[in-house]
Amino acid sequence: HYGIYQIFLYFICAFQNISCGIHYLASVFLSVSPQHTCRPPGNVSQALFQDLSTWQLENIWTQFSVGREDYILVQLQNGEIWELTSCQRSRRDDQSHLDYEYSGQKRSFPCLDGYIYDRSKWLSTVVTQWDLVCNREWFGRLIQPTFMFGVLLGAVFFGYLSDRAGRRLVLWATSTGVFLFGIAVAFTFDYYSFIVARFLLAISASGYLVVVFVYVTEFVGMKARTWASIHLHSFFAFGTMVVALTGYLVRTWWIYQIVLSSVTVPFILCCWMLPETPFWLISGGKYEEAQRVIDTMAKWNRTRSCKLSELLSLDHDGSAGNKPSQVEKHTLSELFYDWRIGTRTLILWLIWFTGCLGFYTFSLNSVHLGGSEYLNLFLTGVVEIPAYVFVCLGMDRVGRRNILIFSLLSSAVTNGVIMMIPKDYHFWLVVATMAGKFFIGAAFGLIYLYTAELYPTTVRSLAVGSGSTVGRVGSIVAPLCIYLSSVWIFMPQLLVGTLALMSGGLTFLLPETLRRPLTVTWEETEKESSSGKLLSTTSNTVLENTAVGSSEDSSLNT
Repeated sequence: HYGIYQIFLYFICAFQNISCGIHYLASVFLSVSPQHTCRPPGNVSQALFQDLSTWQLENIWTQFSVGREDYILVQLQNGEIWELTSCQRSRRDDQSHLDYEYSGQKRSFPCLDGYIYDRSKWLSTVVTQWDLVCNREWFGRLIQPTFMFGVLLGAVFFGYLSDRAGRRLVLWATSTGVFLFGIAVAFTFDYYSFIVARFLLAISASGYLVVVFVYVTEFVGMKARTWASIHLHSFFAFGTMVVALTGYLVRTWWIYQIVLSSVTVPFILCCWMLPETPFWLISGGKYEEAQRVIDTMAKWNRTRSCKLSELLSLDHDGSAGNKPSQVEKHTLSELFYDWRIGTRTLILWLIWFTGCLGFYTFSLNSVHLGGSEYLNLFLTGVVEIPAYVFVCLGMDRVGRRNILIFSLLSSAVTNGVIMMIPKDYHFWLVVATMAGKFFIGAAFGLIYLYTAELYPTTVRSLAVGSGSTVGRVGSIVAPLCIYLSSVWIFMPQLLVGTLALMSGGLTFLLPETLRRPLTVTWEETEKESSSGKLLSTTSNTVLENTAVGSSEDSSLNT
């Protein structure tokens, strides 16, 4: 099933998942918007905030809070008196007295001289670098959605390319792109070049995640495939922890970005050792190359190699099968084969959307819970690992559907609990949020496998790919969902909780797939749906060992 060779390849590939996890959530600290106020049009001789008087404006930040009606009063060296708020400044007509309370005439002016930022936590962020506040605030809010849009495009493009150019070439290209574009982000000269570099970084990172699941599962045997596939997510979670630790240690955004990008270097140095997968080589008729890879694998594992000519019933001269078989193309309409299958597809799309939306909403919102934002983000990565262990242990005992229902409904309940906890109870808010991340992470990890098992071989890749695309829409919406907290502080929890409740309830309408062979045709799928049983056939058994590796796992991270 697997040996030293497969383990070696697995950990090389899984390590790069850490880097992908890093860049997916790096914006949490890249785009921090600290407290700020308009910069006065001159040198300050004295600053006053309520009953606090100081010669340095920076000393005011310990009491000044953005979002309140308070203002900072400053007197310039030329005698002018200005009231400074976060997005506006006013000059008093009466400049004879420096009193905080004032009822006389004053004239308002825009912040043409820029802003003064609280640098007690972060020396610089992209927000402070390019003044993405006030009327430019939406530029900052688009940083994560545009990244996730790149993730969506990268999954589609590189998933297509890997089937034609090979898994290894795409792994090389995307990992190199992750490193180069990650470094390029740190040296961008304006907001627009920053967005473009991040967009290209997202395409590369997403492309790697798509192909690495295919690559790993085509090398790992059936015995370890489920655990190996799901626990690739755990390495992604380690990336979240690295972001939290780096954010705590490095407080300048471009240095922070360079440090995070350097995580890719070990993989760049080792990726030349990765061979092409025998499955892809065989599908392209490259039997001699496939045989060499299998011989190398056998040598590392200290076992006897096998002859492809015997397994594939080929002539010794390789005349048979030199031409790759034609792959039948399928369209999205086939996921709505009849009303029953159409309903199944819509329910699964809702689960995909909810899983991605909840996954990134919990992660991105963790820095707003109070207390240490670095610890909060670190914990959101930590809780993912037991969530995936829970999925692996539970789905083979109580079933995929039951674990999915339990995870979604538990996430809905947890969101409701969060809404009832007073804002000042930081500890319990963090505990409830971690519980919510645990349950939505479990659902997020399981939906890949469950979707693949619900469709016949002819459209399995299409089903998982379409579900993943819908899920990426959820990840684009997630950062925008966080901003709804300005409307009502618990709006993100209300939205995620409602969708999780709906998804969990509708999952009862889906069939269980535990210990059932994969279906090959729509006819077998219909029998399974109507009777709940499916006879095990020879073709089913063969596909159990092959198709799930190439179609189910090929889209585990699209």
